[in-house]
Amino acid sequence: MNKRGPIIIIEDDIDDQDLLNDIFKELDYKNELIFFGDSVQALEYLTKTEIEPFLVLSDINMPKLSGMELREKIHNNEDLRLKSIPYLFFSTSGEQRHVIDAYSRSIQGFFVKPVSYDKLKKVIIKIVEYWQECESPNYIKNAQ
Repeated sequence: MNKRGPIIIIEDDIDDQDLLNDIFKELDYKNELIFFGDSVQALEYLTKTEIEPFLVLSDINMPKLSGMELREKIHNNEDLRLKSIPYLFFSTSGEQRHVIDAYSRSIQGFFVKPVSYDKLKKVIIKIVEYWQECESPNYIKNAQ
């Protein structure tokens, strides 16, 4: 996990993107934010870039490729899996079947988006601070 890497946010709702952008700016984290409104574009970026993201925040209900399907593709890609990129779901719904499905795909967290700005900000702080403290394996591409 690259703690200085970008934070990938996969969210098709522009208002939610703007809200998250405002919160991250206010919190003044040094990680670049990269937004994708489409899971297919996010997958393409993740598989083609040499940059190792710090973490991925993904909505579940996405056009073309759902967040669950995207997580499955990332988990099944050995190169991406070995990068140990924390993958978390941010959803407007906490349906039990989604939570069970997410954790069965080795998700690292499932969060229901709070409606209040302050509560959302507190959740973001907890997420980022937790992963900044967390240890992960060092990833070296093509090392055996």
